[in-house]
Amino acid sequence: MNRKLRLTLIASFASLHISLTTSVFSQETKIDDIVLADFFELHQRGLHPKWQLSGLPDRKTPLTRFEPVQVDGESVLSLRTQASYGVLTHRWQGRAPTFLNWRWRLDQSLPNADIKIKAGDDAALKVCVMFDQPQADIPFLQRATLVLARRSTAQDLPNATLCYLWDSRYPTGTHGANPYTDRVRFLVLEGTESAKGQWVQQRRRIADDFALLFGQESKIMPPIIAVAVGADSDNTRGSSLGYLTRLSWQP
Repeated sequence: MNRKLRLTLIASFASLHISLTTSVFSQETKIDDIVLADFFELHQRGLHPKWQLSGLPDRKTPLTRFEPVQVDGESVLSLRTQASYGVLTHRWQGRAPTFLNWRWRLDQSLPNADIKIKAGDDAALKVCVMFDQPQADIPFLQRATLVLARRSTAQDLPNATLCYLWDSRYPTGTHGANPYTDRVRFLVLEGTESAKGQWVQQRRRIADDFALLFGQESKIMPPIIAVAVGADSDNTRGSSLGYLTRLSWQP
């Protein structure tokens, strides 16, 4: 198996250790699981334990810096890259509400990034949703690659991942597959026409976006198993700065 592909599959979601069992995807939802946790614990600078930080498995690439900062009088999550990689992952179980909402802002972009090629596969801001897509829905070759990746890493890598991007090369609405793996697909929400340094509110109906990107494989949206946020510039060796806040489910 191609080493870069293997590393990509591992790295994107290294913190996701979810057993794909009936209990994980039970429709019975605990009260403390009906909302996404804040990124940081109240009155503390440390990450909330429900948000797990992961980087590249080689441990040589620096981690993206995730820090609480004050911007316009509000406590928000700062995502700063410098030839780095990092993802924060929040496990999820039970039925997810209809909409995922958040506010984000990009102050420093990655002009050399190109999400359609391997050498440029970096994102200054991304919000991702992971799904327990039925194995039978996945094309044979992709399913075989995923099985090999799981065997070599002993990790339950997601069957399908949808990533919303803030991108500086392509226009809003651009969508496609990650250049390393078709199991990760992207949708550009803020593109070349989007101004830097300004807050933008997002409200996404997850089922509609899943249908756009994975609808040819699965007619019904499968259970959601995690939500993640991240930023990376390890491929282009650049630097970026963005902010994210008010990430929440809405009915």
